[in-house]
Amino acid sequence: MFDFQEELKKLPAKPGVYLMHNERDEIIYVGKARVLKNRVRSYFQKGYKRSVKIEHMVSHIAYFEYIITDSEMEALVLECNLIKEHRPHYNTMLKDDKSYPYIRVTMQEDYPRVLFCRNDKRDKSRYFGPYTSAGAVKETLELMHKIYRIRNCNRILPRDMGKERPCLYHQIHQCDAPCQGWISREDYRKHIDDAIDFLNGNNKKILEELESRMMAAAAEMEFEEAALYRDLMESVRRIEEKQKINQGDGDDRDIIAIAKENDEAIISVFFVRNGKMLGRDHFHMTGIGDSEKGEIIMDFIKQFYVSNPFIPKEVLTQEEVPDREILEKWLSDKRGGRVSFLVPKKGSKYRMMQLAYQNASNVLIKDTEKIKREEQRTTGAVRELEQLLGIRDLTRMEAFDISNTNGYQNVASMVVFEKGKAKRSDYRKFKIRTVAGPDDYRCMEEALTRRFTHGLKEREERKQKGEDPSLGSFTRFPDILMMDGGKGQVNVALKVLGDLGLSVPVCGMVKDDFHRTRGLYYNNEIIHFPRNSEAFRMITRLQDEAHRFAIEYHKSLRTKGQVHSVLDDIKGVGPARRKALMKHFKDIGMIRDADVEELVSVPGITEGVAKEIYAFFHRDDEK
Repeated sequence: MFDFQEELKKLPAKPGVYLMHNERDEIIYVGKARVLKNRVRSYFQKGYKRSVKIEHMVSHIAYFEYIITDSEMEALVLECNLIKEHRPHYNTMLKDDKSYPYIRVTMQEDYPRVLFCRNDKRDKSRYFGPYTSAGAVKETLELMHKIYRIRNCNRILPRDMGKERPCLYHQIHQCDAPCQGWISREDYRKHIDDAIDFLNGNNKKILEELESRMMAAAAEMEFEEAALYRDLMESVRRIEEKQKINQGDGDDRDIIAIAKENDEAIISVFFVRNGKMLGRDHFHMTGIGDSEKGEIIMDFIKQFYVSNPFIPKEVLTQEEVPDREILEKWLSDKRGGRVSFLVPKKGSKYRMMQLAYQNASNVLIKDTEKIKREEQRTTGAVRELEQLLGIRDLTRMEAFDISNTNGYQNVASMVVFEKGKAKRSDYRKFKIRTVAGPDDYRCMEEALTRRFTHGLKEREERKQKGEDPSLGSFTRFPDILMMDGGKGQVNVALKVLGDLGLSVPVCGMVKDDFHRTRGLYYNNEIIHFPRNSEAFRMITRLQDEAHRFAIEYHKSLRTKGQVHSVLDDIKGVGPARRKALMKHFKDIGMIRDADVEELVSVPGITEGVAKEIYAFFHRDDEK
């Protein structure tokens, strides 16, 4: 048992990172501290003012651990890495942990290359970006190889010079073959310098040079070559058009704005490189609770820049961020030069910030509408169903369906919807053991009996171990049971539940002659509801999902060649013994009801095999 008071006394007065765990040993929160002793203790002090989110987090802490660092800077870096690795529930998180394309110039090589990349190699290369479109990056690289004839092979030069023939790129005039020594290191470096100018947005020089080449080729009546230069000029202009917003100061900066509503926030980032806006992107932040905007931006910065290879000279934020000095030092160390944070109040930078905020607000409005639509089709549909049936607090629905081929190899499916959405981790499949032939009622009786018997058994086992009975895979019972059929299937379910002493509402999903959902059979009457209602659509999805899942399982068994007799799944029973059993008993049901002595009386069935057959038909766990 974790003794909080004793462990709090042991906390050191040093910087570090602390990790909060719940009773399932999951990391639910990661934080950093200048002084671990003070920070961690504050979570457990009565009367200490905390946000609602943190109060809720504290109520789920089963134990904590910590990692001591030499400085607050090291703690910040470790915190970022741990959050990225474990994605704790109570940390404000980036919903989409995406990486961005960059252009990498391998300046450390004698004959540098210009490459596409998504991560920081921590070498002496120069990185340009981030770009929001991988397609645009690849288009830019293709254009640069055509113009500057830069190699993109993996040969180590000058070591590998002359060892192999020049590649295809030399043949199509997109490489000057430094691998053959046909261009000097100095001339090749000039091409690289021109390429870097191009990546910095200095396109005027290359446009003038291409135009000069085009005119010279046309004068020599080399019209195909002139057309090539014309097309290259058009490509340069297209890329130049993507850099429309120009602030004229030539600096690199990221502009970060936030729009927030309830427990959702959108971060909008404008990427400005060499004074030109290269693109923008939006990030969905979740789990923000009642956090202030500055705190959310701080959490975003730590997660966003931990893996980005390019760090700008300036970061503009809509709000002041906590730990500003330590964040500036962290990013400055990553960049290898000073990084400044600024909250603009006027001028062009303020106008850009307002533009970023407007973008974030627009995305948030769209996301909010999307969330509302999702709520209507899920929780809204559940509320409609509650009103139709007169039942309250419907959260978990379980639906069952049977699938077979003319009664051959019966299987059953169980699908689960929680709050109107599919919960696929709780789906289950049953291979029917005791029914031969097309008898859906008996198949359903077996599937339901096994499902609830196993759940009751697992509940009891967890209670004996002192564990929460509701945390098992089968121990959570439905708030309503949805049967694929009418009165007959409902009565089967009610009988099984009654025999086991369980009280669960049972509803039949009734279909019309065209196999479309037409209503619900509940309390001995058919309940109809409008076809355009969300409840109708949800029930249709549930019924279709149960049917799909059963058919897929049946199909997978056929594909694997596993669909024979149920007897084939019993250890020790092969074709000869199966034939002998069916000849003697005539029916699978009679084999199921036979005891060991009766089974041994069948020619070829030993006592060991008889026990295997008896155990197979009388165990209650699910397949």
